[in-house]
Amino acid sequence: MSGVVVGGAYGGRVVDSMTRAQVLGFRVRAQQLDRAPGSVGLGKAAVLDIGAQDTGPDGGLWALAIRAVDVTALSGDELATVWSIRGAPHLYRRADLPAVAAAVAPFSDADAGKRIFDASKPLRAAGIGNLAALDTVAAAMRKVVRRPTVKGEVSTQVTRLLDEPYLRFCRACNATHPYEMTFRLAAVRAGLELEAGTSPPVLRRIPGGPKPAAEVPERFDVIRACLRLLGPATPKHVADYLDAPVTEVRARWPADAVEVRVGDENRWLLAGDAEAAAAGPVRVTRLLGPFDLFLQARDRPLLVAEPARAKTLWPALGRPGAVLVDGRIAGTWRPRSSGGKLRLAVELWAAATAATRRAIEQQAERLAAFRGVPLAAVDVDR
Repeated sequence: MSGVVVGGAYGGRVVDSMTRAQVLGFRVRAQQLDRAPGSVGLGKAAVLDIGAQDTGPDGGLWALAIRAVDVTALSGDELATVWSIRGAPHLYRRADLPAVAAAVAPFSDADAGKRIFDASKPLRAAGIGNLAALDTVAAAMRKVVRRPTVKGEVSTQVTRLLDEPYLRFCRACNATHPYEMTFRLAAVRAGLELEAGTSPPVLRRIPGGPKPAAEVPERFDVIRACLRLLGPATPKHVADYLDAPVTEVRARWPADAVEVRVGDENRWLLAGDAEAAAAGPVRVTRLLGPFDLFLQARDRPLLVAEPARAKTLWPALGRPGAVLVDGRIAGTWRPRSSGGKLRLAVELWAAATAATRRAIEQQAERLAAFRGVPLAAVDVDR
């Protein structure tokens, strides 16, 4: 990166350019994937500002573990799981839930309509606003969940309390129930969390709330968090991450965002991160979970340029994990059960050095320890 020019479509400075290696290296550092195990406390875990998606056995806690948090030292009540961004379960610090509830709420009625997808059409036809609908569903959920209750039972009881515009017939279930995204996005508004490790999910009341913060603290502003952890990015990248309209994101674009050229595209990052963005690749190997934040960036061609490899990494169903080597995605991994032991099938996209293979094996040992089972073997294809 070189000189700085005054100007920019969204105000602030314009930084010349960043290479692909610089972008990926910036994200590795920003997300603390370069830290030594146990060197980051829960309060300083940057990923928890935006939420660590907790999908699958190698979900939120594994995301924290590979970002240097000692998850074995957690008391069990320091973290909470709520449905938030894109209706997916995410881990947050329990103490942050009021700020999180405010941060992940739709920006407007139009934004809410986009986030709840096809549920918006019957509501509109009935003259019901999208935000009002979320509040109605939230009130019903709050009324139903007085003790820990499995999701299916909550859905059944909530269905009895809602009118037709809120409901749909589900062919897969052969039953009528609330629209899925409306149900999920209303849960945190109802002051509900998910019991950790439950499948199917068990919903319960969050002790004392949460009562959403009156204003979103800058640290938890989802647009700023995207730029800080997944930048440099465009308004569309951020909007796609949030399932929000681009116009809503543009209207709230940070005044201190600076413009940077990546390839043939203008992107933005926060001014305070401009100096850090100039650094190069990070020499580190990690086994990323299938829904890790690093893989959630909406510029997938930058992460994986080859379409065939991208299709392997992000299939419609059954995502593998990703092998991160020196800031780039070098292949995929999948766990295999082997008599109570963990066996890892690793597919690399290029020939690996002996040092890289050793690093992958070390990370596999780390994953096995995290799962609480012995490591049987690491089968590397390449």
